[in-house]
Amino acid sequence: MSVPRRPRLEDVAALAGVSRALVSIVIRDAPGASAATRERVRRAADQLGYRPDTRARMLSRSRTRLLGVVFGVQHAFHGDLVDGLYAAASGAGYDLALSAVTPRRDEDDAVAGLLQDRCEAMILLGPRTPAAQLAQLTARLPVVVLARHVRDRAVDVVRTDDAAGLHLAVGHLASLGHRRIAHIDGGRAAGAAERRRGYREAMRHHGLAAHEQIVGGGLTEDDGAAAAADLLHGQPPTAVTVFNDRCATGVLHTLRAGGLDIPGDISIVGFDDSRLAQLSHVDLTTVAQDVDRLATLAVGRAVARLDGKPVDRRELVVPPRLVVRTTTTEAQPGAPTTSRTLL
Repeated sequence: MSVPRRPRLEDVAALAGVSRALVSIVIRDAPGASAATRERVRRAADQLGYRPDTRARMLSRSRTRLLGVVFGVQHAFHGDLVDGLYAAASGAGYDLALSAVTPRRDEDDAVAGLLQDRCEAMILLGPRTPAAQLAQLTARLPVVVLARHVRDRAVDVVRTDDAAGLHLAVGHLASLGHRRIAHIDGGRAAGAAERRRGYREAMRHHGLAAHEQIVGGGLTEDDGAAAAADLLHGQPPTAVTVFNDRCATGVLHTLRAGGLDIPGDISIVGFDDSRLAQLSHVDLTTVAQDVDRLATLAVGRAVARLDGKPVDRRELVVPPRLVVRTTTTEAQPGAPTTSRTLL
């Protein structure tokens, strides 16, 4: 089945009985057309379903007012950040061009696509690109790294205080009487190293260093499911902090499928406060990142660089907060102390 051709300026001009140039004047709301002509052109455009191609219009100018965004489709939290970035960009008079990182499309390809779109600046969500390569990209156009710490001072960074987030998580669990608190790691993902550090610092701060246990995890539910099986080898913990909400959901479902009560047997704390964590059947206690604040700061920094304004700090760090739901409770005397075999 053939796809109907999108109406063009020429089609509107033919139906309205005017020149293409006059249609362009009306569509751009520029001076040079009478009120009657404007009404006739707009009526013809509505009849044809014509909508101006704003991307093409921007590309025809010396400035595109496009901010490129590289995000990962495997990160549920990146979807929340993109939503916040759209609102922040619109408020600043910019539009977004999105380029996804997928299992078969790497960050280099995602960045290259945005360069072809003539984006004025880029916002990279939790990129895995080495710092030196990010600095080279910054030499071409303003770059803001969102949700990852970068040591190179040439790169602008907006991120959550990941270590502080684990202090909140461990402190919450310790206040409920938990001592055997494990951490399911994020591997090489952005923010994972800072969250590991925060977990260790918090365990020492609460006098629980002897109970430190870091379990390999990752980004996805499958990673969480595999980590849940590892948790039950030997003496299982009574509580666990998890790298992100998506991984925590895999832990939650797998432990429940294995006959454990959440939170009676094991309390679980995620990270991000993504939409997944807020679902009624998940209802996950988690460390929340301030999406709107992160997005506003990232767009603001990109626009400031484009406008040539001075900036006082290369890295902007946003504090997290704890959101308590139903996956955490006080440590129970009858919590499991021996390994169980998952069904």
